[in-house]
Amino acid sequence: MKLYYYPGACALADHIVLEWVGASYDLVEMSRESVKSPDYLALNPNGNVPLLQHGDFLLTENVAILVYLAELHPEARLLGDGTTRGRAEVLRWLAFLNSDVHGAFKPIFSPWRFHPDVAAAPVVIDAARVRVRDLLERVDAALDRRDGLAGARSIADPYLFVVLRWAVARNIAIGDNLVRFMERMYDDADVQVAIGTEEGLAA
Repeated sequence: MKLYYYPGACALADHIVLEWVGASYDLVEMSRESVKSPDYLALNPNGNVPLLQHGDFLLTENVAILVYLAELHPEARLLGDGTTRGRAEVLRWLAFLNSDVHGAFKPIFSPWRFHPDVAAAPVVIDAARVRVRDLLERVDAALDRRDGLAGARSIADPYLFVVLRWAVARNIAIGDNLVRFMERMYDDADVQVAIGTEEGLAA
């Protein structure tokens, strides 16, 4: 199994899950330039990360990869409590993080895509920061008296961790429940391995 990533991207969520399930895997570090190379585009025409290669199977899209890994390793119980409702709860949070929260960061990362006037970038970014903060307030409320988004640890948690790291790096305030959630994630040995590997830090 091989995961294509670049540091700081949402592929960190998949990397954490690979550690959680104890999978054997290799990493291929990419960059914003190399994901547009002809060789990589032949594997992933989307020209982004993550990409998971499992034998001759190539899988893109973060949510799909997270679900795939959870289903390959049902013993890890990362896709709910085994009930239909438990699975749906995890998928609900994955969908919200992917479409709403992750999407809300896009004007912050690439404001020129949302307004052609470079001078308008600060306004675009400020509006996006407010949107992200409002969305994360909902998540903070949902985490009250919970260790993870779906109760027990699930594949939604590493994705939330990734977007929270983006928020903190951009000085977007997060609530107390989210702060405690981040602390728990940072204390996780497998999370430390994934971050250390991607960011060149000592374990």
